[in-house]
Amino acid sequence: MSKKRPIHIGIIPDGNRRWAKEHGMEKQDGYAYGLMPGLALLRLAKEYGLQEITYYGFTMDNCKRPAVQVQAFKKACVEAAGLIAREGAELLVMGDETSGSFPQELACYRERQSVYGGGIRVNLLVNYGWQWDLSHIREDGQPFSKDISRMDLIIRWGGMRRLSGFLPIQSVYADFYVEEKLWPDFEEADFFHALDWYGRQDVTLGG
Repeated sequence: MSKKRPIHIGIIPDGNRRWAKEHGMEKQDGYAYGLMPGLALLRLAKEYGLQEITYYGFTMDNCKRPAVQVQAFKKACVEAAGLIAREGAELLVMGDETSGSFPQELACYRERQSVYGGGIRVNLLVNYGWQWDLSHIREDGQPFSKDISRMDLIIRWGGMRRLSGFLPIQSVYADFYVEEKLWPDFEEADFFHALDWYGRQDVTLGG
């Protein structure tokens, strides 16, 4: 019997600051080292045939951190969107664009855009907050994140076992896999271990 294959995977790339400290850097320096792992994972996702992938960029709560860290992860998200676009995707950036914490360079992706030939649906959460999402309803009665589908699998790097407000509607039946290594230490095997684990789960969607 073939194993189950996820359609939509969520990615929580945690551990950038801890990684920086372990390598003798300032905390904010770690975010830049998470860019290439994100690109590598996107390429693997496309080869695997995923239809959709969502990256957790930063939350509204993250903006309470020191200003130098906030600027660093904002810059990293802008650069990440550029890398994603050049790979080809249906790109959506989801977050509160009315706040000064939202990088205006990403405003063009507030509605899904087909870039460089399109393909896989990629969602990047930037200045996202679960309360904001659930309380700011569109004219059709749907939450802001209505264009993001339900996730099958969420993978979190960095060893923490919490969702941190990650798309509460879309994560309702997602299986949750934790990778202990920090995000900048990403390896291709992490992705395939998570897929193998998911394939062995009893996915019932509550039935």
